[in-house]
Amino acid sequence: MESWAAKELAYVDLGDKRLEARLVRIVESLAAHPTASVPEASGSWAATKATYRFWDSQQVSPEAIRAGHQKAVVERIMQYPIVLLIQDTTDLNFTHHPATKGLGYLDVPTQRGLKAHSTLAATVEGVPLGLVYQEVWARDPAQLGISNRRSQRETKEKESQRWLTALAASQEAIPAGIVTVTVADREADFYDLFAAPRRPEAHLLIRGAHNRLVNHEARYLWQAIRQSPVQGHFTIELGRREDRPARAATLAVRYQTLEIQPPRNRAGRRRLPAIPVQAILVEEVSPPEGQQAICWLLLTTLPVRSLSDARRAVYWYSLRWLVERYSYVLKSGCRIEELQLETAERLQRALATYAIVAWRLLWLTYEARRNPETPCDVVLEAHEWQALYCKIHNTPHPPSTPPTLREAVVWIARLGGFLARRHDGDPGVQTIWRGLRRLDDIASTWQLAHLSAPT
Repeated sequence: MESWAAKELAYVDLGDKRLEARLVRIVESLAAHPTASVPEASGSWAATKATYRFWDSQQVSPEAIRAGHQKAVVERIMQYPIVLLIQDTTDLNFTHHPATKGLGYLDVPTQRGLKAHSTLAATVEGVPLGLVYQEVWARDPAQLGISNRRSQRETKEKESQRWLTALAASQEAIPAGIVTVTVADREADFYDLFAAPRRPEAHLLIRGAHNRLVNHEARYLWQAIRQSPVQGHFTIELGRREDRPARAATLAVRYQTLEIQPPRNRAGRRRLPAIPVQAILVEEVSPPEGQQAICWLLLTTLPVRSLSDARRAVYWYSLRWLVERYSYVLKSGCRIEELQLETAERLQRALATYAIVAWRLLWLTYEARRNPETPCDVVLEAHEWQALYCKIHNTPHPPSTPPTLREAVVWIARLGGFLARRHDGDPGVQTIWRGLRRLDDIASTWQLAHLSAPT
C-alpha cells in the first residue's frame, strides 16, 4: 500500500528517482517522529547520513520540492468551490548557530536567520490543505537600515512585493473558476495589493492598518466607518493564542462601501484610480476582564450586502491564525530552528522538507475536528490503528473495522498527554505530535509481533 508521503510527493521531480525515493523516506520518518532530532527520527546512522547528504546535494532544489507539494495541494483545492489563501511572514531564528553561513538579519537586527513567506490554502471550514506558495530568503546585511527610506522606493524594490508575488503565484497555480480569498493581517494593507490584477473570482480580505483617505465626507477610513450605524451583533469563537485563552466573542458590526485613495507620497498619484472596497468594523462587546477587546477593521473585495455577508467575512478572517499555527508547528513541533547545518542553502532544503511535515500535522489536527466520522484508515495504516486501539483499550484483539478519525486522533493525543476529560474539548496539535512519536514505536513493535512465523 502506497504511503501518504509517496502520494503527496508523487509530483516532485528532482531529476533522479533515487533522490525522490529518499525524500519520501525522510518525510515519512520526520512525520512519524515529530519533535525528534534528525538522528532520532532516522533510526540509524546510515539513514541519518543519507538525510544530511540529501540536504547537502546541489541536485536537490527546494523549489522543486515545494512545486511537487503544490501540485498535490491544487488537486485537493479542486474539490472545493471556495478556498482561503492565508498569507503570512515569519522569522526563522538561527542566531544560536553562529557558524551557519549565508544568513541575514531579522526584524530584531541583532538576530540572524531566514525570512519565510507562506500562502497556506484552507477550506472555509478551517481544514488546512497545504502550501500553495512559499518564499524563503536571507536579508542582505548591506541593506540594513534601508527600510528608513522605504517611501522613496517602488514596491517591487521592497519586501512588501512578496504579497503581490504570492497573489500572482496562487492565481497561476489554481485553475480559473474556483473562488479564492486571500486573507492577511495588517502588514498586507497597502494600496498596490488592492490595485493588483486579479481574476473576477479572486478576492482579498485584509485587516486594515492605515487610516486612509476615502471618498466620504469624513475623509478618513476610521472616521467614515464609525459614522455607519451598527448593523447587528454575532458571536465568533476565538482560538487560543499565547496571549489569550480560547473564548467566544460577541461583536458589534458596521459595514460600508468605500473607495480608498492612492497614497499621498506616490509618484503619479493623480493618475492612479481609487479602489472600491467593503469596509467591515467589528468591536467586541463586554470582553472578559483582563482581556483586550477584539477590534478588527477589515477591507475586502467580497460582496457585503447583509449582516450574514459580514459575518461570513469575519469568520473567514478569524481562520487566519491557521497560518500562525502552521509556523508554530514548524518551529516548536518540527524544531526547524534547532537544525545545525553549515549553510543557509542547506537550511532551505531542510525547510522545504519539513514544510510538508508541518502541514501534515496541522491537517490531521483539524481534519479530525471537521470530519470526525471519517474512518481513520485514511490516515493510519492497518497495523498503526490496530496497535493504537489495543494500547488504549488494553486488549490483544483489535476490531475488524477501523475506528473513526476523531476517535483515533483523541487516542493519539492521549499517548501525548491529553487527558480527554469531558471539558477538555478537542486535542491540540502539541499533544498530537507527542502522541505520534509514541505511536510509531508502539506500531512498529505490534507489526514485528504479528509477523507470520517462517514455515
